[in-house]
Amino acid sequence: MMKKNALFILFLITLAVLISPEVNAQCAMCTINAEQGVKNGNTQAAGLNTGVIYLLVIPYLLATIVGIIWYKKYRKKNVELNMKSEPLNLN
Repeated sequence: MMKKNALFILFLITLAVLISPEVNAQCAMCTINAEQGVKNGNTQAAGLNTGVIYLLVIPYLLATIVGIIWYKKYRKKNVELNMKSEPLNLN
């Protein structure tokens, strides 16, 4: 059940990333420089947008990879408890 939920969530995230519109995440100075560059015929504004998105995505991607590795390494697998069948006295 957990595996199905994880796969479904991963599918939704992938779908959201693939369908999402182009994002223009820039600071005020970068925006002004990019707009002026486009007006003057400079095509580096698209590269600037791509660089900002790249810098934004990398930390989240690394955190996701570390989380997946950590989950797979430390999750509990079919642990069998060898408990005695004697009654417990809690006095």
